[in-house]
Amino acid sequence: MQLAFFFSSKTLALIAAAFGIMLPSVTKAEPVALSISEDWRHGVTVYGFLPQSLTGTSTIANTSVDLDLDLKDALELLDFGISAQYEGWTGNWGFIVDANYAKLGTEQSIPLPAGNIDVDLDVKQSWIGFLGGYKVANGVYGKNDHRYSVDLQAGLRYNELKQEADVSTMGPSVTLGGTETWTEVVVGARGTWELSDRWFLVAAADAGLGGENVNSHWRVSLGFAYQAWENTSIRFGWRHYEIDYETERSDGTFAYDVMQTGPLVGVTFSF
Repeated sequence: MQLAFFFSSKTLALIAAAFGIMLPSVTKAEPVALSISEDWRHGVTVYGFLPQSLTGTSTIANTSVDLDLDLKDALELLDFGISAQYEGWTGNWGFIVDANYAKLGTEQSIPLPAGNIDVDLDVKQSWIGFLGGYKVANGVYGKNDHRYSVDLQAGLRYNELKQEADVSTMGPSVTLGGTETWTEVVVGARGTWELSDRWFLVAAADAGLGGENVNSHWRVSLGFAYQAWENTSIRFGWRHYEIDYETERSDGTFAYDVMQTGPLVGVTFSF
C-alpha cells in the first residue's frame, strides 16, 4: 500500500524534512504507449508469468494426461522461463517485439517386476511475435488531465511447442512426441490510463488467428505500472492464457490444450 495515496506531496515533504529523510526525485516519464512525441521512444520489459492455476490435457503418442497444477507444482517442474517485450513509438505508430520461453521437465522411475521403466519428460514452449501498432485514441481525461491511449496491434507470431518423452527399459530407449512449429497472424488491443504521476493502469488482449492445427490461442492481462525511478517502472497484474493445439505425428496424436491463470510481475526500462 502506497502512503502517497493518503498524503499530499507537500505533507510528505514536511514529514521527510522533520526526520531528515531524502525523498527520491522522480521526473515524470510516462509509458511509451502514452507518448505523443514524433521522436522515437522505446521501452524494454522483462517479466515473469506465474500460473496460479494450470489445467488442461497434454497428449503424446495417443496418450493423454490430465493437468491440474498450482503455482507450487509449476515452479517445481520449471527448469527455466522468461518473457520480454520491446516496443518503440513515434507519434501514433509503433513497432512491438514480444518473446516468450518456458521449459518444464521431470524424471520418473516406474518399478515393474521385470525392471524399472524410466521416463524423462521434456516440455518447451516459446514464441516470438513482430507486430505493428497504431493508436486509435489518445488524449486526456478527468480534472487533472491525466493521459490515456488505446492502440491496436497486428502482426505475425512464430511458435514452437515441444512435448517429448524418453522411455527407457532394460532394452533400447524409445522417444515419443517431438517438436511442432507454426506461424500465425496475431491481433491485439491495449489501453493505458494515467492514474497519477507514478501510477498507470494497463489492460491488454491478443489472439492468434489462422495457425495450422491451432483451435485457439489467446491471452488477456490487467495490471498496474508504478514508476519507481525516472526511466524504470515496476509492473504487476494478472493474466489468463489459453492454447489448444492438436496435430497428428507418426507415433499418434500430439496435442496441448491448456489454460493458465496467475500473477504477472516485471520491470520496464524506457529510453
